[in-house]
Amino acid sequence: MSHPADQSAPRSPRRIAVIADDHGMYRMGLALTLKDRLGFDEVAEAASLDEALERLGETEGVALALFDLSMPGMQSAASLAAVRECYPDLPIAVVSGSESRSDVLDALAAGVNGFVPKSLVDNDLVAALGTIVSGAIFVPATLATATSARIPAAPSEPALDRLTPRQRDVLGLLIEGRSNKEIARALDLGQGTVKIHLAALFRHLGVRNRAAAVAAAAPLLAKG
Repeated sequence: MSHPADQSAPRSPRRIAVIADDHGMYRMGLALTLKDRLGFDEVAEAASLDEALERLGETEGVALALFDLSMPGMQSAASLAAVRECYPDLPIAVVSGSESRSDVLDALAAGVNGFVPKSLVDNDLVAALGTIVSGAIFVPATLATATSARIPAAPSEPALDRLTPRQRDVLGLLIEGRSNKEIARALDLGQGTVKIHLAALFRHLGVRNRAAAVAAAAPLLAKG
């Protein structure tokens, strides 16, 4: 006869995050936020890019990795492309004092899931990190402002108006953070068809991956 405890639901796996930032006080505050507000059980800290890679390599079950852009070993946001190649399914985000549009776009082009300015107040920071953990992509509101301020007058036909209705549907779901499988199910399409639509979107927007597509489309959608 089995004990009641044997029939209990299996315990959820521990949620672990990695924070890479050379400012110890900021790491400490961010770790507390992840534990107290987002339910993480453990936070591994690193003060350089190399140290962060060591933490990722020795820690199983990491559910989120956060990187500062100005710490030792980080040459630019493009340095994160190698991290993405090694961990293709891991939610990765930049948490930075920079709000430069070029830094944001470079990070997204490297394949990260979001760019979180350190200037965000507590509740907005929690919301941004929650968005990334949920699988969606977070882009700071300043990106749309900076884009509209720097880009010359738009052509007579807005870029998104040249998308087919189905491409717009796919783009909308992509911005929500849906996977190819989820997009296919929602639109009653084959996954191969979804890949074709995504390839067309990437070409149209002049980007090479999903995160960069969201970054490019965000200011255009804001105008609409």
